[in-house]
Amino acid sequence: MWTILRQIARVGLVTEAAPSGDDGLRLEAARIHGDILAALGQALAIRQVDAGSCNGCELEINALNNPYYNIEGLGIHFVASPRHADLLLVTGPVSRHMAEALRRTYDATPEPKLVVAVGDCGCSGGIFGESYASCGRVSNVIPVDVAIPGCPPAPMEILRGILAAVNARQGLANDAGSGRPPVIASKGSA
Repeated sequence: MWTILRQIARVGLVTEAAPSGDDGLRLEAARIHGDILAALGQALAIRQVDAGSCNGCELEINALNNPYYNIEGLGIHFVASPRHADLLLVTGPVSRHMAEALRRTYDATPEPKLVVAVGDCGCSGGIFGESYASCGRVSNVIPVDVAIPGCPPAPMEILRGILAAVNARQGLANDAGSGRPPVIASKGSA
């Protein structure tokens, strides 16, 4: 331990410089927040459901609540009960054990309800696909309004997906009538 303390005293504290702020990203987040509130005319209540994910998508969803994105400050919040939710944000391939719980959560959400599948696993089953233990994609269990691919998708992509779902509810979606949920293409995918 003395060796480490002497090295700290000799070298000093070594840290990297703080990252510079991305004003373009902050402006886009504020625009998306404004669009959501303008389309709804009220706050948006989201119930997040983990249907069997690895928690990578949950980390990105949790990042939406940090001061950088600050969705709470603009009237978009997460709720503990589906009875209070406007939108279900579902992650992961739906495991067989979670299928019934996901259906019950969907049924408990009041109309008009929106469902957003987050991540490659929620959109397509990911590397797990369909098997004896997995139902695969979320749309195999409940209807999905918007699918957000990515492993995991960035918080800004999740915000774009939420905006697409809200716009779809308002009749502004350009994929209406195709029978498939619109897919929000992330910047990482081409």
